[in-house]
Amino acid sequence: MENKRPKPNYLWSILTERCPRCRRGPMFTHKNPFKKIKLTYILDMPENCPECGQRYDLEYGFWFGTSYVSYALAVAFSVSTFVAWLVLIGVSTEDDRIFYWLGINGVLLVLIQPWLMRLSRVIYLYFFVRYDENYKQSKPFEFDHKG
Repeated sequence: MENKRPKPNYLWSILTERCPRCRRGPMFTHKNPFKKIKLTYILDMPENCPECGQRYDLEYGFWFGTSYVSYALAVAFSVSTFVAWLVLIGVSTEDDRIFYWLGINGVLLVLIQPWLMRLSRVIYLYFFVRYDENYKQSKPFEFDHKG
């Protein structure tokens, strides 16, 4: 009887930055985006997934689309912090509480930006590459450039 590995969880695979095809291989060279001081190392990726061989950079200029995903993540984060601020502290026209939220939210966005940049790449790649249970026997996904 063949021992089948369980299917990795979709959301957990995204949050742990795993390959969309096998959901096992790491997408980034350095596990922690905050560990390296130089910002140039944050987005270092291997060319292919070490587990299934899926190419990460599907075509020239592929990662330009991640700016839209990053923007949506930043807006979602800001809306959630605003709602939390509204519920916990409140917003009033009598004082400057809204400006405190703006300042704190801006600082938090700058601090989590390395993680947001990586997460946007992962989510963007998940739009194009689907999970393949038989990834060891099948070919990795590639764009078809035929007209």
